[in-house]
Amino acid sequence: MLKNLWNDESGVILSAEIVLVGTILVLGMIVGLVELQCAVVGELSDLGDAFGNLDQSYQTSSITSRKSTGGFKGATYGASYNDQRDECDCNAIIVCAKNNGEKRI
Repeated sequence: MLKNLWNDESGVILSAEIVLVGTILVLGMIVGLVELQCAVVGELSDLGDAFGNLDQSYQTSSITSRKSTGGFKGATYGASYNDQRDECDCNAIIVCAKNNGEKRI
């Protein structure tokens, strides 16, 4: 019985078939990972554009407090900052998709 089981070749997978199936699986994984990479790069580009569009300008006014006798209790100075547009604020679009046959970077 063990000899019959050992010599039975029905349903056996040849090593060449295993190599072929493995190659197809690996190629499919590579294509899937490339698409995942392109999707992640596109979303991170959107996030970078959102950060680049944030205006960080601010202005605070000064505050003074006077005593009833006419002197100052305390005072603060005002402050301001004007956020200038930088060179890298939303000037590049990084995507993996091809547009009219050209890759945009």
